[in-house]
Amino acid sequence: MSVGVELDAPQRVANDPVHALVARLPRPIRFLGVGGLGLITDFCVFTILMGYAPRPLLIRLFSLAAATVVTWRLNRALTFDDSGRRQHDEAMRYAAVTAAAQGTSYAVFASLVLTVLGALPQAALIAGAVAGALISYNGHRLFAFAPRGDR
Repeated sequence: MSVGVELDAPQRVANDPVHALVARLPRPIRFLGVGGLGLITDFCVFTILMGYAPRPLLIRLFSLAAATVVTWRLNRALTFDDSGRRQHDEAMRYAAVTAAAQGTSYAVFASLVLTVLGALPQAALIAGAVAGALISYNGHRLFAFAPRGDR
């Protein structure tokens, strides 16, 4: 039977070549990389589900949810430093920021898909994702993963 030992961030980086490589990149680049993987998840889930039920406004809700789970875990692991909060508290903060960012993303997507990009819903998805990313980065950096003040 083995007992798991939680490593702090410097030990984790020293023991894991992926973390060591990623830690050398500036935070905005890491955020964009994670966001890119989230966008790929969003885009793929959206496109696959559209093949079954071409209802873009409904389908986008499911693809956004999948992308949110992917980006939360990757941002936690690769982009932001440990905030010193319990994972549940951090997840709630992440959810609040993500709701604002994804709400903006969805609003841009819906307005475009219902007007000029009805024939190209994936283009509307990308436009919405760009708008949401601007809110997301600053919200996560300044609120969700911000270090606790009492450390």
